[in-house]
Amino acid sequence: MEASARGDRVYHAITTAFAVSIPLLLVLIAISIGIAAWPALSQAGFSFITSSEWDVARGKFGAAPAIYGTIVSSAIALLIATPLAIGVSIFLSEIAPPWLRQPVGFLVDLLAAIPSVVYGLWGIFVLIPLLRDPIAPFLSDTLRLGSTPLFSGPNYGYSMLAAGLILAIMILPFISAVTREVLLAVPRSQREAALALGATRWEMIRDAVLPYARSGIIGGIILGLGRALGETMAVTMLIGNRPEISASLFAPGYTMASLIANEFTEATSDLHLSALMAVGAVLFVITLIVNALARWLVWQVTRKSAR
Repeated sequence: MEASARGDRVYHAITTAFAVSIPLLLVLIAISIGIAAWPALSQAGFSFITSSEWDVARGKFGAAPAIYGTIVSSAIALLIATPLAIGVSIFLSEIAPPWLRQPVGFLVDLLAAIPSVVYGLWGIFVLIPLLRDPIAPFLSDTLRLGSTPLFSGPNYGYSMLAAGLILAIMILPFISAVTREVLLAVPRSQREAALALGATRWEMIRDAVLPYARSGIIGGIILGLGRALGETMAVTMLIGNRPEISASLFAPGYTMASLIANEFTEATSDLHLSALMAVGAVLFVITLIVNALARWLVWQVTRKSAR
């Protein structure tokens, strides 16, 4: 009994240390980034996140274009990937025959295993020409959307739209995998009860399955958003890397991750390095806010469902 109790205490101590180490690591990362970013933040003040001027020679650092590009490209990715991922998940969990479910699910999951540099190369040689030649003229001329701010100006391929599309493909397997598992976890009795009341198959999915899995689906979407916010290589290769704010999706842009990746090896002054760390700190804070909002949203949905 004594040896068993000692083993329980050791097991308790080890698992507690593992659990505490993760939040502690997060705090240490936040402190180190904050210390490194402080010189640039203290010099620029609040204008660091509102100014569009990024002039290394004059020591002027404004991250507004990078923040704007990060948010817009991630929003485009979510708008495209979310309905597609939910549709794929519904098909695989509710409609597809068993012999087709595993192969298609495996292929969708395989998208997550492709390195981002491969996505970037595919984007340069396939996606950019498609956007530049057939798609952009179709949107601006055939559909006459060129007069609207969202699709105005010339399209050279490297644009916010290209970055958003490649991000949508990259986050699709994350949202789809979580949503599929959540839908498969819905109890069979939930489906049978809806069908017993006379619901069609689509009504059963819409009124019984999706509401039951709502909190998990939201968690999957937020997981995809977090992936999109931090993606670096593929976005850097496709977004154009121009620190400007434009309403047009055809215009080049910049993201915080691509700004750090492009300039970190070339930064020679302490202030420049501190400015790049400050960009990383802003990205860190945005990611924390997004995850906190996701937790709050999931909690709200779960609480309303339990009533």
